[in-house]
Amino acid sequence: MKIAGVYSFNGGKEIIEAQFAAKLHEIEEIIVTVDGMKHKTKVSKEKTMTGRMLYKPASINKDFKQEFIKRSWESYKIPCEYPTEFYVSDYETSATFRGAFREMDFVKNRVGVEVQFGKYAFMVYNVCAKMTIFHNQDVIDVGVEIVPVKELANEMSTDVSYFEQFVWDLEHRGIADIDIPVLILGITI
Repeated sequence: MKIAGVYSFNGGKEIIEAQFAAKLHEIEEIIVTVDGMKHKTKVSKEKTMTGRMLYKPASINKDFKQEFIKRSWESYKIPCEYPTEFYVSDYETSATFRGAFREMDFVKNRVGVEVQFGKYAFMVYNVCAKMTIFHNQDVIDVGVEIVPVKELANEMSTDVSYFEQFVWDLEHRGIADIDIPVLILGITI
């Protein structure tokens, strides 16, 4: 696969290049190592593209995971203890929250990476919430979000979000004081 788009959110590109260049090089190496062509294996059953061959996001993710693991990147989980003191006085829950956690796809030397071939909400959540949480929990300093560009998303199932849409929204959202530096990489075949 190859990088087709680069967006620096809150100085992400500049900070990663200056302070985490070796990790960025590993990420770039991983991207070009993944052979995207071998993942065009899904026959669409969707109304708008019945019978069309599509790229299979889960299969691409699996290859990314193998490549990151080969280079000693690890998934990282933060256990969650959900508060109950905010329930109204006459509400009692029977739900249990044992084993709840937040997980980042890959972490190494204070760099967090998410590979996202899913719905738009997950991209926004990763950058605007999850990466901030992992920073506040002293796990990462910077983040990298790897997403498809529109051209590749068009060759996947419907509802897969894409780089151009994500960048537009981040540009128009602006930066908040809690946002961390994130490099958004748009990839294609």
